[in-house]
Amino acid sequence: MKLAWILWLASVLPPQAADSLCLSTTLYLEARDQSVRGQKAVAEVALRRQDSGRWGSSMCEVVTARKQFAPTIVSPNTRLTNGEAWAQAVTIALEAERNWQLPAGQRTEIVPGASHFAALSIASPSWRNAYQVATIGDHTFFQVERLRPRS
Repeated sequence: MKLAWILWLASVLPPQAADSLCLSTTLYLEARDQSVRGQKAVAEVALRRQDSGRWGSSMCEVVTARKQFAPTIVSPNTRLTNGEAWAQAVTIALEAERNWQLPAGQRTEIVPGASHFAALSIASPSWRNAYQVATIGDHTFFQVERLRPRS
């Protein structure tokens, strides 16, 4: 599957299905070579951002906000070819969404407060000196800003 096709499909699906597809795609592109824990942490950052509304109200808006996540950084012609990694990304995305629907005090949080993440071996973002929440696999998770759920 090409990334461009997946993003088109998300544009015609019902919102909940589209959001799950966008989160799954982001997990695949950002973290398919990471542990389950690392993939869950990436999902948590995206879900926290969605909650805040700062990058958009839907998951698809959040992960396609300019230069924020892989869907806008890699080529639209990128092919998602690893079926096993795709299946795992879908499973983790759906589990993360279910977890995030719980009241805040009942959720399992892996990177509490993290608003950003980066693979510092290949990226040097301007906010790399922010508070480091955790490092899981190749990703370091940061609390660059305190995100609060929309009122």
